[in-house]
Amino acid sequence: MSGTRSFYARYYGGLIRRGGFSLAKGLALPLVRREAVRSGAHAMAYPISTYAPWQSDGDFRRVFGAVKRNTLVDIWRCHELWGLLGELTEVPGAILEVGVWRGGSGALLAWRAASLGITDPVYLCDTWEGVVKTGPADIYYHDGKHNDTSRGIVEKLVSDMQLGNVRLLQGIFPDDTAHRLDDDGFRMVHIDVDVYQSARDVFEWAWPRLSDGGVVIFDDYGCPATPGVTDFVNEQRGLPDRLLLHNLNGHGIVLKRSTPELASS
Repeated sequence: MSGTRSFYARYYGGLIRRGGFSLAKGLALPLVRREAVRSGAHAMAYPISTYAPWQSDGDFRRVFGAVKRNTLVDIWRCHELWGLLGELTEVPGAILEVGVWRGGSGALLAWRAASLGITDPVYLCDTWEGVVKTGPADIYYHDGKHNDTSRGIVEKLVSDMQLGNVRLLQGIFPDDTAHRLDDDGFRMVHIDVDVYQSARDVFEWAWPRLSDGGVVIFDDYGCPATPGVTDFVNEQRGLPDRLLLHNLNGHGIVLKRSTPELASS
């Protein structure tokens, strides 16, 4: 009986916490993100699906527990990164993350890659001095935002988790550091840079180097504070060599179609 009560306490306690957060977010949205609401393209989304595989994935939960204080990427998006990498074991190439902050999502990808037997490096690229290349589309961001981090914080996390497959590159990407990457291609690129021009520059550098069947994941897609990222990702729709998927969790996923498929179409 006590086990049953404990189960219901956890379930309803979590429901109240998440429901309260959603309510607060919905109430605040038109006040703090007025332009997004007025555009008519934003509303609170409440999917009816209840499937939550991150709840029962023991390995994921253990690794997420080790990195969650070092990332602004929530459990839903982290689990999607975890799952997508598991689908890419037969796709050749390294893993690239641009926009690392304190290293949480990058370390999670590196741990997952090692557990899958992927021997290619995981490149984590950041200025560690905040956002760069803000422009007119980025109405809520300014250069230097998210500068509350350092390379040393990421190095400590990588060391604590004993991740031997990580390569840290400091500077603006691709401008300053792309030449330091091995030119062997990529299976996954995670872009978490918050603003239009930076997202565009990273994507346009990475796309020709992405293996067929590889994926580019844009963080903050569809989020009201990052309209520049949403605008750029939407520009990828309808192009013949790619498939764009919109996930309500805040990911825009661009899948590279294979060359044989394009040739036969």
